[in-house]
Amino acid sequence: MSVIIKEEDFIQSIADGIQFISYYHPVDYIRHLARAYEREESPAARDAMAQILTNSRMCAEGKRPLCQDTGIVNVFLKIGMSVRFDTKRTLQELCDEGVRRGYLNPDNPLRASVLDDPLFARKNTRDNTPCILHVELVQGDKVDVQIASKGGGSENKSKFAMLNPSDSLVDWVLKTVPTMGAGWCPPGMLGIGVGGTAEKAMLMAKQSLMEDIDMYELLARGPQNKLEELRIELYEKVNALGIGAQGLGGLTTVLDVKISTFPTHAASKPVAMIPNCAATRHAHFELDGTGPARLDPPSLSEWPEVHWAPDYNKSKQVDLNTLTKEEVASWKPGQTLLLSGKMLTGRDAAHKRIQDMLAKGEPLPVDFTNRVIYYVGPVDPVGDEVVGPAGPTTATRMDKFTDMMLEKTGLISMIGKSERGPVAIEAIKKHGSAYLMAVGGAAYLVSKAIRGAKVLGFADLGMEAIYEFDVKDMPVTVAVDAKGTSVHTTGPKEWQAKIGKIPVAVA
Repeated sequence: MSVIIKEEDFIQSIADGIQFISYYHPVDYIRHLARAYEREESPAARDAMAQILTNSRMCAEGKRPLCQDTGIVNVFLKIGMSVRFDTKRTLQELCDEGVRRGYLNPDNPLRASVLDDPLFARKNTRDNTPCILHVELVQGDKVDVQIASKGGGSENKSKFAMLNPSDSLVDWVLKTVPTMGAGWCPPGMLGIGVGGTAEKAMLMAKQSLMEDIDMYELLARGPQNKLEELRIELYEKVNALGIGAQGLGGLTTVLDVKISTFPTHAASKPVAMIPNCAATRHAHFELDGTGPARLDPPSLSEWPEVHWAPDYNKSKQVDLNTLTKEEVASWKPGQTLLLSGKMLTGRDAAHKRIQDMLAKGEPLPVDFTNRVIYYVGPVDPVGDEVVGPAGPTTATRMDKFTDMMLEKTGLISMIGKSERGPVAIEAIKKHGSAYLMAVGGAAYLVSKAIRGAKVLGFADLGMEAIYEFDVKDMPVTVAVDAKGTSVHTTGPKEWQAKIGKIPVAVA
């Protein structure tokens, strides 16, 4: 006998799931991150984890997004062959309607990041549709649903290789992870797919990220097969690289490593690796025809008693309204700052437009002289908020614009997340500037430091417009100083050397 899934139940379940994962971390992630925080010995990494854990609790309490990048939605459906849908819409249309409702929810609007044309117009669809849908027909009378919101910072670090059959997976992973930088916002997890074909390996890697993080339990009981032995080996060796939270150097880079395999051609060894970031967001539920899915919120007792707050004894207070190039040049690598005053924002689209305007000799809508720019695309505010969650975006995407901005606009400093590449570092050194890093995965916490926000230019770009933020004690770390020293280089090197002398412990 067929089970009938009503159109409205399916759509509402997708919409509710999207809201749910926007502000609730999976409990397994919180437990493992809390353990990693307790054993972390790197002050910079420990501070970053404290911000992520504090942000996570705030989002659970306030029901606001964990990260300003509320992701592109992935939907995995396993549909029982006894199931019938009471609808005239396609599965893609049903899922997209759920995504649309979820992202446009007035109580917690989520940032729309999906563009309808990847090559030319790159125009925002404004509702984050379409989602990425995968469907499998299975035995049974239920619909198994997994949804995930995948941020661009981690998705952009996806890796794939066609290895020779005799090549070592461990060697490839250990060679590849350092090339990923910190734009994927560690600590998170790595999903690895091995076998099948190119597209099958990538799909397995992505799906493995939906599994519960269980490395603590695995280490406690010990491996029971070769695949579990391999997971532990990769977990320990990746963490021994010393990359650490936010790439600042530390004991924990990954909380878990998942591996899925599939039969493959005798001449092939396709390998895919996809990271999940500190804003790990996914949910799993079933529909059986009795109504929409119910998602039970985690208990706040699951969160550790970690409450990050500005440390005025350890951090230097900086007045952005009177900032000079001389003061910027005095900052030291790894120094923590608390920024107050007015800063500008801008990211990919704004930088490209500025470049085009300068090339044409057109005046810019904003004067950047002696100003600081924050690479951010904020979530729209609700209630009495001046801005929604507003964490940093990956700074390396702006590397090719850095010399232009420092030379031609009067800009003196930049804020983003993760490392800067050689081109940007050389420009920073050349112009005596500095790059400051905010913590990716702490977007709601960062937004509480923003006391005022208004659009000054390029309003048509939506979240990519140029804003002026008025901030109070916004926490940042000097990641590249005026001499070109990068803590994303020095930190991991230091901790890789230290870890070789530290006994491996459960994270």
